[in-house]
Amino acid sequence: MRPKDSLLQALSLFRGLNPTITVNEIISFLYTCENEGLSVQELAFVSQMTEPTASRSIRSFGREGAEWARAPACGLVEAFMNPRDARSRVLHLTPAGVAMRERLDEIIRQGVRIAPEAG
Repeated sequence: MRPKDSLLQALSLFRGLNPTITVNEIISFLYTCENEGLSVQELAFVSQMTEPTASRSIRSFGREGAEWARAPACGLVEAFMNPRDARSRVLHLTPAGVAMRERLDEIIRQGVRIAPEAG
């Protein structure tokens, strides 16, 4: 049996955080990793989600106990009031979020393919 490919390894990391994490939540976190400091509205645009869906999805990664977070509150993202628009929030990774991004980057660098090479 061969080892997990990179995609399965990455998904396993998220499942290890909480087995109820959805694909939309994973997508919202990955876009936040690529665009730290974006607003929820910008997240909705780049992820092709509605604003309510993008907001619900990324809030799952908020810090436990934070007013903005929702279950499972994985503690990977913080939301701050947008200095350009007090009606919205900007998203930044917590130290745990940065560590998760680095783990995902390492998995990608290893690049284990889904299908084994013919040989």
